[in-house]
Amino acid sequence: MTSRVEKASIRNERLALRDAMTPQARIEGSLAMVEHAGDRLEFDPGTVISGFWPIRSEADIRPLMAHFRTRGARLCLPVVLDRETIIFRELVVGAPVVKTGFGTTGPGEEAAVLDPDILLVPLSAFDRAGHRIGYGAGHYDRAIDRLKARGHRPRLIGIAFDCQEVASVPAEPHDVALDAILTESGFRLFQPVS
Repeated sequence: MTSRVEKASIRNERLALRDAMTPQARIEGSLAMVEHAGDRLEFDPGTVISGFWPIRSEADIRPLMAHFRTRGARLCLPVVLDRETIIFRELVVGAPVVKTGFGTTGPGEEAAVLDPDILLVPLSAFDRAGHRIGYGAGHYDRAIDRLKARGHRPRLIGIAFDCQEVASVPAEPHDVALDAILTESGFRLFQPVS
């Protein structure tokens, strides 16, 4: 089985498990994430943190993002420009959010474009080594590559529910590992590979 086929199979399986969670379990799990990482994630005031508005059965990290704002973070959201590109627009209190394509919501064109220092990354599956499987379009992989090309290396924190963990993700050389994972049961840092 090729890595791509294996990843697709894992993606479908883990997203089905996430979809099967009750709405109440997703809400409780999302709120637990604030307890686990709201004060534990280290950053200085002014740090730019990219979150996301939930789609489908994703964790709702809006309470977590609001908490980070009270600690001095500048927030932004990914905006899908086309099938190849996402950018990160600043999320300012009181500014409207609009439909931004591919089922996502984010700030409009008037918002400043920022380079995040920390990326809260939605995903379909992850393993204990910090490898992840996204949704298959490669948006985050390309965005991370563009940031790195400009000399910017954001910390990558996966956002998932426990049911999305697998024993092993078939990682490929171009895959970028997570620095940490946040689920309803805790916040885990991954050891860098040397």
